[in-house]
Amino acid sequence: MTEFLEVALQQFQQQSLLEILAVFLSVLYVVLAARQNIWCWPCAFVSTAIFMYLFWEGSLVFQTLLNFYFIIMAVIGYLSWKVTDDGPQLKVTRLDFRMHFLLLGVGLAITLVLSELGNHWFSGEWVWLDAGTAVFSVIATVMTARKKIDSWLYWFIINPAIAYLMFQSGFYLTCLLNGLYTAMSVYGFLNWHKELK
Repeated sequence: MTEFLEVALQQFQQQSLLEILAVFLSVLYVVLAARQNIWCWPCAFVSTAIFMYLFWEGSLVFQTLLNFYFIIMAVIGYLSWKVTDDGPQLKVTRLDFRMHFLLLGVGLAITLVLSELGNHWFSGEWVWLDAGTAVFSVIATVMTARKKIDSWLYWFIINPAIAYLMFQSGFYLTCLLNGLYTAMSVYGFLNWHKELK
């Protein structure tokens, strides 16, 4: 047990200040999103910009592209959630089962295509997991920006997969972050479910 703690401490000390800042802002993003606070989106913007740089340095191409997409979605999410004098604030809703089947089918198909392309272009052991988590994160992020409660269920499955990918890639703090995200998915779902009723 002491050997495990020593290794964990050494790995934590090797984490960059940028990754620590990105993780902090990411946790803040999820807490604020679960509370439907619009300030979640600026936190998302800054944290994803940092992660985009870190993942590029770590040769996680699909995660880099995913974080570029997250930057764009942070702006779209902010604008979608913004309360204006013209109309009501966006309300929490849910998707029907047909839409879930469509999203899952399209997501799996795109994952397979990206995995094949990725295996030809990049040298990485986890290209398929990198591609799959990126594709389904795109889907879940759109749902979050549109306040679809189902997004939290998707994140509950996506986050452990990302945690495993980050662990395998040496981003240990980000691995812990995604483990925490898994638990926070339940918190977000329960908070949004109160409004759905």
